[in-house]
Amino acid sequence: MKVRPRLLVVSLLIAAVVSLGLGWFIARGGTDASGRGDNVVVDGTQNQLQPATIETNAIVKGDQLPDVNVQTVDGTDVSIRSLAGQPTVINVWGSTCTACVVELPEFAAAHLLYGDRVRFVGISYLGATEREESFARDRGVQYELLYDGNFDFVNEVGITSFPVTLFVDANGRIVRQTGQLDEAALTRFIESDLL
Repeated sequence: MKVRPRLLVVSLLIAAVVSLGLGWFIARGGTDASGRGDNVVVDGTQNQLQPATIETNAIVKGDQLPDVNVQTVDGTDVSIRSLAGQPTVINVWGSTCTACVVELPEFAAAHLLYGDRVRFVGISYLGATEREESFARDRGVQYELLYDGNFDFVNEVGITSFPVTLFVDANGRIVRQTGQLDEAALTRFIESDLL
């Protein structure tokens, strides 16, 4: 069988055009009732553009912390409900999540500012290992780290994309849930929701 270079080039060009068109069509699939797709969200408090998010996680704002266990690095069970009693920031993260890794130093900095008034807890979805613990510590994290290797917490709260941060009042009620945060947004939410 003889391969025709001209036919091959034309076939590749057609495949590229079809791929681009299909990609555009799929991207336009996230439109609202008016037919417009939202590409950015303007944060009115700072007039900064924020990337739009696709709501894939369950909405848990207003819910009580679930009655499930996570583990310490040595495998000891810790009840999520036991985190109630003081304002708490729970960051669900993992070392394989790029956005999670970016925000770890931001949480470490906020912990230095508010750690005497607000409890900070990191819950890794990857399970309890010394590697995961060291990964966070190497990025400045000094707050409590717990592990959800069985996905009990993640499943109960309905998390499908990471990172997720839950702001929890002293009574154990989730008052805000977010995706990726920087230190400025994190401190703003702590001040407005927990203090």
